[in-house]
Amino acid sequence: MSDKVMSLDDVVGRLRSGMTIGIGGWGSRRKPMALVRAVLRSEITDLTVVSYGGPDVGLLAAAGRIRRLVTAFVTLDSIPLEPHYRAARQAGGFPVTEIDEAMFMWGLHAAANRLPFLPVRAGIGSDVLRLNPELRTVTSPYEDGEEFVAVPALRMDAAFVHLNRADRLGNACYLGPDPYFDDLFCEAADTAYVCCEALVDTFGDVPPQSLLVSRHSVTGVVETPNGAHFTSCAPDYGRDEAFQQAYASTPWEEFAARFLDGDEKAYQAAVARWQEDAR
Repeated sequence: MSDKVMSLDDVVGRLRSGMTIGIGGWGSRRKPMALVRAVLRSEITDLTVVSYGGPDVGLLAAAGRIRRLVTAFVTLDSIPLEPHYRAARQAGGFPVTEIDEAMFMWGLHAAANRLPFLPVRAGIGSDVLRLNPELRTVTSPYEDGEEFVAVPALRMDAAFVHLNRADRLGNACYLGPDPYFDDLFCEAADTAYVCCEALVDTFGDVPPQSLLVSRHSVTGVVETPNGAHFTSCAPDYGRDEAFQQAYASTPWEEFAARFLDGDEKAYQAAVARWQEDAR
């Protein structure tokens, strides 16, 4: 066992342009936004992004860092369609593989189990196959002879997730209502980086089922208080709806200049000033 604590800059220093990056969370919920912001401060670009998308995709799209996107949706939850993603999609900024949520999940399962694909019923009879002609079907070798979609494994070079608590070895737990698929992202990637609200020595009376991510699938741990902002990280904090609305309605250049022109500490300070001004 070893201490896996890193800084945001340590993690970004291990990344390279052209990588396939998986980003955990769901929509505008428990996204590893501090790591996304750290990527934006770097020169890393030409990324294939795999995500149940939210503002992580929007930020990277607006900054021109995405080469290709694999997703089931890109939403801010209370704002149905992420505006920067919408603008990039309308402009044809990058190719998108948009698949059913269940297909996406089984693609993660396939990658986590080091399988080339998994057969699923989701997608049969829908436009998913028409819109993604690279997808293939397979026929059951048994008597039923049923046809399935062969969902390819969503293998990634690196995965980012944000959990409520983690220890220095890479074990991490969620305290909110939903684990999303953060464990699968970590297991499906060659390297995985866990951001957390707080580092802990022990998990105390946390229910065992909340211990979502195990150290065997984690490369590094970064303590990033409020690091999921402006997405939610229940029960530590909810989504910052007012700030999210400002993000969605502010021109990208203006938003980036005010909130992203500096390190994570500068971002948190800029948000605090904005909140004070908004009162």
